[in-house]
Amino acid sequence: MGFFDFIKEAGEKVIDMVSGNHIDQSKKLTEYIKNMGFPGADDVKVEVIEGKATVYGENITQELKEKVLVAVGNVAGITSVEDKIIALATNDSKAVSEFYTVAAGDTLSKIAKEQYGNEKDYLKIFEANKPMLTHPDKIYPGQKLIIPK
Repeated sequence: MGFFDFIKEAGEKVIDMVSGNHIDQSKKLTEYIKNMGFPGADDVKVEVIEGKATVYGENITQELKEKVLVAVGNVAGITSVEDKIIALATNDSKAVSEFYTVAAGDTLSKIAKEQYGNEKDYLKIFEANKPMLTHPDKIYPGQKLIIPK
């Protein structure tokens, strides 16, 4: 569990931070996560207060946890995400992923070269960030990406 910082102005426009109250914003963001089509997302709840999102859930896979945290944080108006998700304990060897903030001029190939030493490994990053990413060329500065181990 912990806090993750995000860039307030970057991201998808899902909630209205100016006119919406925190209850409406929380409902919209929770519904947004459910509509992403993640298996198990029905067990996720999001609370938004003044641009800070807290994400709750239990018995969720590590992969879903990472996707939900990134999806919530990459919503315009969200400045930080507090992780209160309790992930399932598993015996698989999959390590916890790292997060990467996209800089101006970055491409998935460039990020893959930096992270893995091979630009052709960009598909690992793309696949880990679906459905938030719909195309490998559609990333933007300030966006957080999951970098799988």
